Amino acid sequence: MKGIVLHGGAGTRLRPLTHTGPKQLIPIANKPVSQYGVEDMIACGIREIAFVLGDVHPEKVKEYYGDGSRFEAKFAFVTQGEPLGIAHAVSLCEDFIGDSAFIVYLGDNLIKGGVKKYVDEFLASGLDAMILLTAVRNPSQFGVARVAEDGRLLELQEKPKNPPSNLALTGIYLFRPAIFDAIRRLQPSWRNELEITDAIQTLLESGNKVDYRKVDGWWKDTGTPEDILDSNRLVLDGITPKIEGTLEEIGSIQGRVALGRGSRISKGAVVRGPCIIGSDTTIGSGVYIGPYTSIGNHVSFSRGEIEDSIVMDNCRIEIGNRITSSIIGQHSSIITGKATSTGRLSLTVGENCVIRL
Repeated sequence: MKGIVLHGGAGTRLRPLTHTGPKQLIPIANKPVSQYGVEDMIACGIREIAFVLGDVHPEKVKEYYGDGSRFEAKFAFVTQGEPLGIAHAVSLCEDFIGDSAFIVYLGDNLIKGGVKKYVDEFLASGLDAMILLTAVRNPSQFGVARVAEDGRLLELQEKPKNPPSNLALTGIYLFRPAIFDAIRRLQPSWRNELEITDAIQTLLESGNKVDYRKVDGWWKDTGTPEDILDSNRLVLDGITPKIEGTLEEIGSIQGRVALGRGSRISKGAVVRGPCIIGSDTTIGSGVYIGPYTSIGNHVSFSRGEIEDSIVMDNCRIEIGNRITSSIIGQHSSIITGKATSTGRLSLTVGENCVIRL
């Protein structure tokens, strides 16, 4: 079996974070979103994975993932450029897939517990396609399935104004090569895209075997800053405590905390989990790191408080406030005067920014 990771899309709802890189490389618990999908595939025994790249700094995806040797896998890169739909992106990988079964994973999706059981079921079946569904509160924003009372899959609709159910398609699909013939028969939708829902519907109407499974646990589409922070909370809820850095005072750590190599938590600081701190990061005396916070590598946090936030690599924070529900892009600094303020800051800061308050 082979894998495809879709790494396109403009990520307009995540600006300014996506002005300087693709949304799928935004870190959640100090790991790029798309890496969770890659690791899910590798856990299934998949060792050949193609990344379909968009036009938002595709070179950064190649630089981060490389040839795959770091993951004990083999990676290939396919350029889509302009977003013409998921089905179009999948069609570009036909030569890569050959006659293999394969999984398609949208790079901005997260699913609790991975996909191994679905992959195993699919490979043991005679299905041409398997989709993963989950109940959502806003089905009109997704592809939606209509299911009969006896459980049969009847129809798929893309972002319907009047959804036939609350069962949305997650961004994870399992296919055999029959899907490529279905895609060749498609016409662009009203969005001028080749829709994967239309391709799967074509399989259904052609008598191919298509089935679904409902996702156990949570699934997240990380399309907005709120989604990113919510996903960070969900992942940190399952974090394994691990102290590889230095604690100047044992009582500085409360709850489940992961501290990377070369990092130091100074005496008088408080870090309350669930929380992750990367490598070569310094947390100064008197600093408070609250729950559901991810601090990246090479960060200097010398003064202030933070909770429910993401701070990416190579940042500097020296504040008299508390930062809450924020995402701070890499190589950025947030600095305030020495007078302590009771105000709270909620920020979305892009890469290479300096904020002085």
